[in-house]
Amino acid sequence: MNASFSLPMKFTRKWAWENTWLAWTVFALIILPAVIAFLTVPALGTVYSSAGSGIILAVAAFGAGWGIAQVLFGLALDLIGIALTFSIVLGLSAAMGSLIPLIELHRDKLFSHAGIQVLTGVVLVIAGVAICAIAGRMREAAQLQGGSTKRSYAKGLSIAIASGICASMMNFGVAFGGPLIRASLNSGTRPYWTINSIWLPLMLAGAVPNLLYCVYLLRKNRTASNFSLPGTSTYWLLALLMACFWFGSTLIYGVASGKLGELGAVLGWPLFMSLIVIVASLLGVVTGEWKSAGPRPLRVQFFGVAVLVVAVVVLSRATL
Repeated sequence: MNASFSLPMKFTRKWAWENTWLAWTVFALIILPAVIAFLTVPALGTVYSSAGSGIILAVAAFGAGWGIAQVLFGLALDLIGIALTFSIVLGLSAAMGSLIPLIELHRDKLFSHAGIQVLTGVVLVIAGVAICAIAGRMREAAQLQGGSTKRSYAKGLSIAIASGICASMMNFGVAFGGPLIRASLNSGTRPYWTINSIWLPLMLAGAVPNLLYCVYLLRKNRTASNFSLPGTSTYWLLALLMACFWFGSTLIYGVASGKLGELGAVLGWPLFMSLIVIVASLLGVVTGEWKSAGPRPLRVQFFGVAVLVVAVVVLSRATL
């Protein structure tokens, strides 16, 4: 679901990037998290007051950092495409989002059987991402030679790397948001919905950088009028579809991480990220992003995906 969320952007051609991203932000980061939190967490106000402002501010800070990553992610998509953007951003996010909680929260298990398997899996994720990045560079060189692209690989790669570093902050909010989870349980929330008390402050804070940047672009590019262009009313539905796929996948990850035990956030995050990269790579091929690049770059990309598949297998076998 997560790997597919950006596909509707290919069909909002009368809108600029900022039009689509603004609509997605409103649905995915404000409306849906608020609705789900109020529906699934009883006495939400009491949960936040009992947990304390410190943890809420910490989760919100992680959300703001992750929100910056989302802005950069959207820009990287436009510059280097679905397959390469997902590979770089989510690979780096998987590595940092898993290693830092493992070191900070489970240092005693760092060199246990499970810890070593997680470390091995993360190394494989980084290797797979590096191979995918090389494939992307080869693709760009081939397409430039054929005169079929104007994308800036160097700029897109830099943006994607910065996005990947910041994107891991979403999982920091999950890993370090224990007080909110416990407060939700005490309020009578069902265990698999307790994480929704984290998503609300995290997503709302993450929406701020996205909204500010989109408004800036709307004014700079004078694209606010695009919202009223004929034939664009269905674009709002496409943005809602993007939001449902993206936030729906986030909800499922939250439930899954809770069912993975003590190392849920450490183990589940790289699994989630790696599988997104694999599916996004296939979608990149289906949507023609590798057209005219020749067979060699595509073979390298699939080799990178194969390494990520091995990483998924290794991570899936990590148990306490």
